Order: sequence, then structure tokens, then C-alpha cells
Amino acid sequence: MNKAREEHTVRGWAVVKNGEPLVAVEATMPMPTGTHVLLEVTHCGVCHSDLYFQDGYYDLGGGNKLSLADRGVTLPFVPGHETVGRVVAFGPDAKGVAIGDHRLVYPWAGCGKCAKCMSGNDQMCLSPRSLGVFRPGGYGSHVSVDNPEHLIDFGDIDPALVATYACSGITAYSAVKKLDNVARDEPVIVIGAGGLGLAAISILTAFGYKKIIAVDVSDDKLETARECGATLTVDGRADDLVAALTKAAGAPIPGVVDFVASSKTASAAIASLAKGGTYVPVGLYGGELTLALPTIPLRAITIQGSYTGSQHEMRELIELAKSHKLHAMPIECVSHNEPNEALDRVRRGDVKGRLVLDASLGQ
Repeated sequence: MNKAREEHTVRGWAVVKNGEPLVAVEATMPMPTGTHVLLEVTHCGVCHSDLYFQDGYYDLGGGNKLSLADRGVTLPFVPGHETVGRVVAFGPDAKGVAIGDHRLVYPWAGCGKCAKCMSGNDQMCLSPRSLGVFRPGGYGSHVSVDNPEHLIDFGDIDPALVATYACSGITAYSAVKKLDNVARDEPVIVIGAGGLGLAAISILTAFGYKKIIAVDVSDDKLETARECGATLTVDGRADDLVAALTKAAGAPIPGVVDFVASSKTASAAIASLAKGGTYVPVGLYGGELTLALPTIPLRAITIQGSYTGSQHEMRELIELAKSHKLHAMPIECVSHNEPNEALDRVRRGDVKGRLVLDASLGQ
């Protein structure tokens, strides 16, 4: 048991005003009590979702926005939900942890008491307490974790890579699992070849899918998708995206995972589905969709949203990674002290693979 009682000064980068650069902040964090565990951050992924937190809203289409303030996100706010760190202290009731443990944090914590949380599906809790969303995250020097079961041993996997599994990895894994009814020799469409799309391509390949078609508007990202296992690529700038998808598939399309989820990609994905096909929108690009309702039962299609993933899926993903069956996506480590530069690059699309804040750089 760790009985240290001194206090830590937590440094980090916070959204102080929406639409503006993050600001360096400091706060005092008392040593953990109960089951709480304090970790010193070593790596934190720079997720595209962090842009929404910086901007303060999601685009709902038609000029409508969903304010993050309405979801309970308050400023100042320290983002970062793809966190790896070392245990530096823990409360007397925290079991299975030791000082120095290097762990991946499952960030999608809930209330810890409801049926969803008790079943390991914290991400579906109606009272979310997600790290880097509703509580200070990995853009800070330390993070506090309520439940020791949310700390995952990742073995000898590169900690910079494993950090991305907390969001892009687990989100892609959970989305791909929703296509379990698709035969391994049938075509699967992956829309968006950023970090999430590349993770999905790697997972689909590990699962044995033979025809993975990646879609993006960037030639460089399509090339990276091929390097990561995509068998075919489609230029998302095509005037008739439905025709382009159908031609590339060469057969009815039973499954589409959309990591963009704009009006254009959603419309094209649903229109190109085979009878009985499944469309899984994941991205939060925004927009709106008009759909003739009779076509859903007549075509027997499924539209199933996917939001991150469960604790169980996170552990399954890490075991898959430990088996060395996953193709490691390109990772670029940047200084933990330069999150604004990293976010600007993500906003511009100037990233091959993923950017990860590394606390050992720029000290």
C-alpha cells in the first residue's frame, strides 16, 4: 500500500476559451484516496476529437451545433483521452497496482455503479466521467483514475502506439466487431484513412478479411492505407461516390464503417449497401441525412452507430496487439509541451498516421 501524503503540482494544457489555443495551467492535486490511482503521464495521443473539445461544439448540420457545454464539459478543460502513464501513488483500497506500473488507461469511465458500468460497458453510462472529456486528461502531467481495473498492462508494445488504442484503436475495434456478420471473403468499405481508419484496416486484416477498400480525399492517406493493408482504395472526391464504391467492390457491399460520417459519405455508404448490409457511422464530421424510411425495411439494412468501446473490447484489442497480428500504424512523437502545434497539424490534415505527445521530449 502506498501511504505517501504529499501533494503534487499538476501541470498541463487547457482549453480556457473555445476556439483559441490551449493555455499552460497548474493545479494542486492531493494524493489519492480509496481506490483512486495517480499516474504520471508518459504519452498521450492527439485525437481528432480533441479539435471538437477545443472548438466547443459538434456540427449537427443545417447550421445547428451541439454545444459541449450542454454535454457537461466545463472550462478550463484539460483534454487528452489516449493516455499512458506510470503509477506514482494510489489509495488504500486500490488493488492490483504497484508504484512504477506502466499502464494504458481505459478512459471511458462512468458512474461505476449502474448496470452498464457493472457489466464493463462504462462507455454507455448515462453519467459519464470520461478522462480527458469530463475530467482532466493526458494533456496534463498527471491523471487520476478512479478504478484500478481501468489500468491495462500492455506488455512490450510501444507505449506511444498503445496510447492510440485508448480511442482510435478501441473505437475502430468496436466498430469492426459490429460487422461480424460479414463473411471474410466479402468486401468491406472503410471511409476515412486517418488514425481510426488505419486502425480499422489493421484490425480487419488481423481478423482475416480479404477485400478491404479504403476511401479518403487525400492521395497520401490512401497510399498509407495501402501500406497498412487496404487491398483497394477509392478517391472520396469522386463526383459519383456510390458508383466508385460499387465498381471497386465488384460485388454487393455488406458492410461499411464510416470514420468521417459527413452528409456525402453517409449518403453514399447507405446507397451502396447490399440488401441486409450494415452501415456503421463512427466519425463526427457532421451534417445531416435524408432517408426514405421504407427503404430501410425493404432493403433490410442496419444503421448502427458506434461509440468508443467497452473495457472487455479494450482488453481484447491489447491481447490482439500482443500477438503481433496488428500492423503498427505510423506514429510520430512530439513534445508534450507543444500540443497547440500538434492540434494545428491535425486540423490541417498534415499527419501521416497519428501524433502522440511524449513527456520525455522537449524537457
